[in-house]
Amino acid sequence: MNMIQAVNSAMDVAMERDDSVCVFGEDVGYYGGVFRATAGLQKKYGKTRAFDTPINECGIIGVAVGMATYGLKPIAEIQFADYIYPGLDQIVSEAARLRYRSAGEFTAPMVVRTPSGGGIFGGQTHSQSPESIFTHICGVKTVIPSTPYDAKGLLIAAIEDPDPVIFFEPKRIYNGPFDGHYDNPVQPWSKHPASEVPEGYFTIPLGKAKVLREGEALTIVTYGTMVHVAMRAVEDLGVDAEVIDLRTLLPLDIETIEESIKKTGRCIIMHEATRTSGFGSELSALVQERCFYHLEVPIERVTGYDTPYPHSLEWAYFPGPVRTRLAIERVMENVSG
Repeated sequence: MNMIQAVNSAMDVAMERDDSVCVFGEDVGYYGGVFRATAGLQKKYGKTRAFDTPINECGIIGVAVGMATYGLKPIAEIQFADYIYPGLDQIVSEAARLRYRSAGEFTAPMVVRTPSGGGIFGGQTHSQSPESIFTHICGVKTVIPSTPYDAKGLLIAAIEDPDPVIFFEPKRIYNGPFDGHYDNPVQPWSKHPASEVPEGYFTIPLGKAKVLREGEALTIVTYGTMVHVAMRAVEDLGVDAEVIDLRTLLPLDIETIEESIKKTGRCIIMHEATRTSGFGSELSALVQERCFYHLEVPIERVTGYDTPYPHSLEWAYFPGPVRTRLAIERVMENVSG
C-alpha cells in the first residue's frame, strides 16, 4: 500500500468493525476525496456513513463535535490543512474542552484528517504545516505518520481514542518518500519495507515514537516527510546517527528522545514548518531542560523558512538533504550554525 491506500484501509477497517464510525467532508463521498483517500467508502457503507458536506470547515468540524458528543465516532476530512482555520474555534473551544468542562460526562471521540505540507506546487494556500498550533491546545492529540504502515495503525488508534485527534497526512509522501530534490524519489512505496501493510485490523499506540535507526554519534528528531530526508542525509554522509520518528507530537514520547540524546550528546531537530514557533522550538526547549549536562554541542534545527510557502520556489523552501547535511557537519564538527 501507499499512504493513501493505507489511510483508506484504516477507515474501511474501522467502519466495518464499528457502525458508529462515519466519514464526511468536501467531496469525500461519491468522488472519494481530492486525493482519493475515501474512495469506495460511500459505495460500501452508504450515504449516511460516508457523505459530502458544503465548503464550510467550521460547519464540518462543528458537526463532528456534535456527533462525537452523542455517541458517534466521526472522521472529518479537511481538504487541505490550510483550510482548517475557520474550524479552529470549534476544535479549541468545544472539542478540546468538552471532557473537562463536563467533568467527564461527555467526550469528543473524533478525528480530523487533513493533508499537510508541500510537494504538489500548491503555493501558500495548499502547503502549510500548522501542526505546532494544535500541540498548544490542551485536550487534543496531534499525529503525523511517515509511512503507510504507521498511517494505518495510527489512524485506527486515533479513531478508537476517546478524545479528539488531529491527524496530519504529509501529502508529499502520499505516493512515495522523497529526499527533498525535485521529482527524485528515494524509493517507491511499492519497494519500500514500510509499504507492507496488513489488510486487517491493527493499531499503533499514540504517544510512542519509533527509533528508525540506532546510532551513537548524533540524534536526529523528526516526523512526517522529513523522516525520509533525514534518513537519506545520514546514509549519504555515513554518520552514526540515531533517527527518531516522533509519529505523535502530542502526547510526546520525550523519554525516547531523552534516552537517545544522553547516549549521543548531539541533537538535530527537523521539520518542514516555519522555524519561528515551530514544534522544533518546543522540542529544543525540552531537550535543553532534560539533557543540558549531556549535550556536547548546541542543538541544531533544520526547518522551513519564515516566509509564506512559495509556489514556483517550493523545492528551494523545502528543507532538503543539502541543509540537513550542513547541519550534521556543523554538529559533528562542534561548530554552532
